Amino acid sequence: MEKIGYLGPEGSYSSLAAARLRPNAVLKDYQSFPLVFASLVNGETDGIAVPIENSLNGGVLQNMDLLQATDGVYAAAEITIKIDHRLAYLKGADLRGITRIYSHGQALAQCADFLYENFPSASLIHTPSTAASLSMVKTLSDACIVGAHTEKAGFALSPENIADADNNHTRFLLIKRGEAPENARSQRIYFSVTSLNKSGALLSLLQIVSDHGLNMTKIESRPVKTAAEEYRFFIEIEGDYSSQEVKAALAHVRNSAKSFKLLGAYSEQNEKAD
Repeated sequence: MEKIGYLGPEGSYSSLAAARLRPNAVLKDYQSFPLVFASLVNGETDGIAVPIENSLNGGVLQNMDLLQATDGVYAAAEITIKIDHRLAYLKGADLRGITRIYSHGQALAQCADFLYENFPSASLIHTPSTAASLSMVKTLSDACIVGAHTEKAGFALSPENIADADNNHTRFLLIKRGEAPENARSQRIYFSVTSLNKSGALLSLLQIVSDHGLNMTKIESRPVKTAAEEYRFFIEIEGDYSSQEVKAALAHVRNSAKSFKLLGAYSEQNEKAD
């Protein structure tokens, strides 16, 4: 049976994404994103579900870097999960006495306004995942941020979403070993490039995409860790990877770039799942 890895423990948003991407698979949780990727490379899992972008905070940089650095893998599907953050605390706690709030760094950042307005003096403590933060709540002075789907005896949840914006979604990619099949049908294609160090080099690469009539949906830059003052651009376009016209456009980009890596070819599954 197919095994899918995710950032755990069970109950994390990654576990929701994994279950929706592969409802019949055996799910395996790991304590960090590097361990999730390692599980795929060493064959412990057949695929992994990882967040790649949040509508409030942008790209999940660690996973962008891991996807770039890991050879022999590609993104084969995506899903968008509605994020509904709640403050969790022990029943009977007086919220005025909360002095420590635990959660994943992404969740803390997405609830920054709420935390500043209601708990300006509280210590904000990062945990490996939102679900893992529950285990850190030991006293009536502790709280954490978890998903609205979370249930645990002895805990209460805030009645409303505490994120800074209601329109909070995270895109997850299903990543598998191997390369995208030549006949893979897709709605989007994800790749990375570095451009030649000369004026207009990046513009020339983007012009190729435009000249082939392809819509660019995302571009983000990350520093190249092995080269000072050099940047890698992560680009997503709309396109069917099985199309010869799309392949011709990608070949043109590849031949014009300093470096090129195809990161995935995928379609949305269960769009905007709640």
